[in-house]
Amino acid sequence: MVRRILFAGLAIGPIVVALHFLTDIGDTALFVLSALALIPLAWLIGEATEHAAVHTGPGIGGFLNATFGNAPELIIALIAVNEGLTQVVRGSLAGSVVGNLLLVLGFSLFAGGRGEIERWSSFLSFGLIALAIGVLLIPSIPSWSGDPDAQRIVDLSVPVAIVLLLVYVAVTFYMLRRHRIVHISTDEEVSAWSFKASLAVLAAATVVTAFVAETLVGSLEEFAHKAGLSDFFVAAVIVAIVGNAAEHGGAVLVAYRGKLKLAAEIALSSSAQVAVFLIPAVTLLSWLIDPLALGFRKVEIGALVLSLAVVMATIWTGRSSRLRGGILIAAYVGVAAMFFVAGDV
Repeated sequence: MVRRILFAGLAIGPIVVALHFLTDIGDTALFVLSALALIPLAWLIGEATEHAAVHTGPGIGGFLNATFGNAPELIIALIAVNEGLTQVVRGSLAGSVVGNLLLVLGFSLFAGGRGEIERWSSFLSFGLIALAIGVLLIPSIPSWSGDPDAQRIVDLSVPVAIVLLLVYVAVTFYMLRRHRIVHISTDEEVSAWSFKASLAVLAAATVVTAFVAETLVGSLEEFAHKAGLSDFFVAAVIVAIVGNAAEHGGAVLVAYRGKLKLAAEIALSSSAQVAVFLIPAVTLLSWLIDPLALGFRKVEIGALVLSLAVVMATIWTGRSSRLRGGILIAAYVGVAAMFFVAGDV
């Protein structure tokens, strides 16, 4: 049923593009429609990369999933960089890490109830996120006493991005060697699409996503103004959730089916992937447009530290329960309130 709804929702993307270029529909309506359109597009990109990975093997398949699985967020970030909305970029990236840690994992635990979580895999993700936070302090702390987009902050951001990417490559290589074959499937065996069909779908979905993301970013400021919200809050909460909506729903559904270990791994590994892959990838690719400084604000760093601490304390024993899930969801509401109060600089 859910797959049918997502498949039907793919029609929203072309409609949004047509409305943007052919009509004078308001920015608020465009933002809402664009956000809705990104959900089925993110699902389709995930489907296409999963089917392509069947043909390429775990190495290239893992790379495809890492790259194109985050395509909506990556495209949104780069378009926002092009528009000069650097605070929106940093907010959406930090919000994505927090959302995976607290909201997705929280709903997964709440849906799955009592069970066990793979501690080794969880602690690996914790370590990667903690490392990312520590390294991101290098360009962030100097930005707290001046311009977060200053050239000196930009210069500090490049080596930080390179270090994080190298860590991501090393850990991915280690994980592939440890597990030999990385494969996640549903209860029903999936008949893979042909490799050419997978790439064609992936290319088409990515192109449509780029147009929809451009519309989303272009209408963000007007939507935020009319809704009485800051650009930062919209980026850190709404855009961050929308960019991962399909993946989030998948994790919760898996948990509901009783596969808590898998659901927790999806949420935690996604959060770690954003921290050590997506953030540095956006930073380095931004040099093709306008160099991005990783001068995260105190509220963003604080939210990352708080989220990691709450999650570690909640699932330290490797046990799951609805109460623990509720604690994480409540923590996310608290962080979202922090973002709301912080507003724009």
